[in-house]
Amino acid sequence: MSKKANIDEIILRVAEIIIHELKLEDVTPEKFDPEIDLVDEVGIDSMDLATVALVVQDEYSIRIDEDDYPKLTNIRLIAENIMQKLNDRSETKAA
Repeated sequence: MSKKANIDEIILRVAEIIIHELKLEDVTPEKFDPEIDLVDEVGIDSMDLATVALVVQDEYSIRIDEDDYPKLTNIRLIAENIMQKLNDRSETKAA
């Protein structure tokens, strides 16, 4: 499986999580723009972001530091953060 396929799958899964956790209507994971600013354009507040981060951490068995939350402003950035943590973990295991 290529890195591109992985990131696309993670983007879709993060979109599903956000839609479910925030009870967003009239949007599907496939139609959710991964570049849209979650705070300014969707209206996610810090509590919503913390909820999403907790679900993502459980889903992928990773840790997202609270200091990173302000940087996770769109789905693509969240997905890239997840990919980086998964890659770091697999490199650590391989070492």
